[in-house]
Amino acid sequence: MKLRFFTALTLVMTVLAMMAQNNVAEEVAWVIGDEPIFKSDIEEQYQQALMERIPIDGNPYCVIPEKMAIDKLFLDQARIDTVEVQQSAISAEVENRINFFIANLGSKEKVEEYFRMPLPRLREKLGEVYSDQYCIQQVQSDLTKNVKATPAEVQRFYNNLSKDSLPYIPMQVEVQIITINPVIPQQEIDEVKARLRDYAQQVNSGEREFSTLAILYSQDQSTAVYGGETGFQSRSVLLPEYATAAFNLNDNKRVSNIVETDDGYHIIQLIEKRGDRINTRHILLRPKVSDKDLTDALTRLDSVRSDILAGKHTFDQMALYISQDKDSRNNNGNMLNEKSHSSRFEMADLPAEVGKKVYTMQAGDVSEPFVMVNPKTRREQVAMVKLVKRIDGHKADLADDYMIIKDMCEAQAKEKIIHDWVAKKQKSVYVYIEEGWRNCEFEYDWLKKGK
Repeated sequence: MKLRFFTALTLVMTVLAMMAQNNVAEEVAWVIGDEPIFKSDIEEQYQQALMERIPIDGNPYCVIPEKMAIDKLFLDQARIDTVEVQQSAISAEVENRINFFIANLGSKEKVEEYFRMPLPRLREKLGEVYSDQYCIQQVQSDLTKNVKATPAEVQRFYNNLSKDSLPYIPMQVEVQIITINPVIPQQEIDEVKARLRDYAQQVNSGEREFSTLAILYSQDQSTAVYGGETGFQSRSVLLPEYATAAFNLNDNKRVSNIVETDDGYHIIQLIEKRGDRINTRHILLRPKVSDKDLTDALTRLDSVRSDILAGKHTFDQMALYISQDKDSRNNNGNMLNEKSHSSRFEMADLPAEVGKKVYTMQAGDVSEPFVMVNPKTRREQVAMVKLVKRIDGHKADLADDYMIIKDMCEAQAKEKIIHDWVAKKQKSVYVYIEEGWRNCEFEYDWLKKGK
């Protein structure tokens, strides 16, 4: 559909920019039901699209108000269906966006200056934007929830596609992995805990601020720049050990005991609880891995590789028996691409160290052991990979890319359902378009000429 040119971020920035301008004179361009669309709304979205270099397929003064009108139809249906907004999810999105603004503009004060409103008001406005997005998505999801393409339908869809419309699939690989976490001496763990206890004592005594210590010493770079602040998170999003300790805190002037997670060792300070969500600060320290520990792990994995090459064991067996990678161990060592929810990876989606090894390998090759940084825990570990399959770059075909073709088939079916729903819905609501805004080739019959 030609109207799909706004990303979620663009919509958020557009609405906030509108709010920041405080326009006084408002000229109504469209009316949908009892909802006006102002000229200033359209101008703001057009300027935002230009700033973000987002292409608009057609006259912006036709495409933009029509897109806004369609959104209002979905929001009206959401009210009829009494769509319930998941406030915890909305709040998490708001906090993530606030943190994004702070990171890009430099400080909370600069964010308030840019948007010309205090942060509480900005949170409220962001909440409204994300709530609308959520409602629109829920209505669309409900309309298309039963779309499931059968193999026969996928085959027909593929047969009817022109070669030019088939997407190009970059080279993909399927990879198995075995990882070993080097043994960390107890002395190193004790030193890390001693440092954290010292930080906690400094905060509890009032000697120093938790946020200052987090900025200086925390190894979680994503939160250290914010004084260790995580933003509001639900229990399900947090690591289990962290969540248990955080939700047990009641005094925001005291610091938790040391908490161990897969990421390392933390101390936590409560900022605020809101129902099932919590905002905390934390300081994370990770015990260092010595060169000797890495060498020992490399030697162990090299011995495993020799046994695999000699046929004593299979890669699958050793992945199950010794690998410490939780995500792949029980799947015969096969790496799972969280982005596509499949076992196939484009080279750019692999961890950098894995990609370097795989690039020069042939299907069936087992790499020598190497050191890599776990992308989730940021800890050094030793790994070994096997290239299971390499699929060269190609135009999508049914044999190698069934799921991609299936997704395309279902997407087309969903788009038709939504298109037909809008066409029917817009005929049942009051629509008024000012004279200067009617000379357009609309996608839908807003002037109801066909009635």
